[in-house]
Amino acid sequence: MNVTHIMIVEDDDFQYEIYEDTLSQYRLTRATSGTDALRKLADDAPNLLILDHVLAQGELGLNFLPELKQLLPHVPIIIVSGALEVRQQMAALQGPRRAHYCLPKPVDVHELRKTVAVALAECGDTEVVRQFEALERSHRVDALDLLSRSTDRLSRQNRIVEMIGESNRRPNVSALAREFKVARRTIIRDLQELIRRGQLKPEVYPEWETRWPEE
Repeated sequence: MNVTHIMIVEDDDFQYEIYEDTLSQYRLTRATSGTDALRKLADDAPNLLILDHVLAQGELGLNFLPELKQLLPHVPIIIVSGALEVRQQMAALQGPRRAHYCLPKPVDVHELRKTVAVALAECGDTEVVRQFEALERSHRVDALDLLSRSTDRLSRQNRIVEMIGESNRRPNVSALAREFKVARRTIIRDLQELIRRGQLKPEVYPEWETRWPEE
C-alpha cells in the first residue's frame, strides 16, 4: 500500500521535529529551501506540500509558489509562517497559482492535522473531478468534449514519455504530430509540459526555442 507522501519545505530543525511527531502517519520528506524543493520533487513528487516562508539561504517561500504550482498543478499546498502580513497571506491564497491554506506560526498541531486531512481529501485531483462533475450537472454541451480532450492529452503525453524515454535527443515533432494526428504546436506544448513536470529531460526541447512553428 502506498503511504501518502508529504514534502515539508522547512529549514528549522525544531519545527521539522514537530511535523515528524504530528504527521507521523504519512511519509515525510524534507527540503530546507525552495531551490532544494524544486530539485527533490522532480524525482519524488508529493501528494501534499507544506511550505515555510523564511527559508535557508535567504530564500522566501512565496517567491517559489508560482513555480511549485506549475510543477505540481494538482497538489495542495499549505503555507505555514509567522512572518507574513495579512496582505501577503491574501495574495498567497488568490489567483491561479495559489496555495490552498495558510496557517500561522507557532503552528497549532491539532489545526495542522485537520488541515492536512481536509486538503488531502478535498483538494488536488479531487478538485479536478468535482469541476468536471459540475460541468456535467450544468448540462454544458461541451462538458464531455472538455473531459475527452483532457483524457486524450494525458494519454498522448504518457505515450510520448514511453516513446522518448530517457533520451537526450530532440524528438521529431512533425513525426509525433502525424502519429497522434494533432498540430505540431500541440506536441510542443506536450513536450514543454512534460519537461516542467520532470517526466522528460530539458534537452528534448531546449528553452531557447520559443517561437511557435507554423501549422
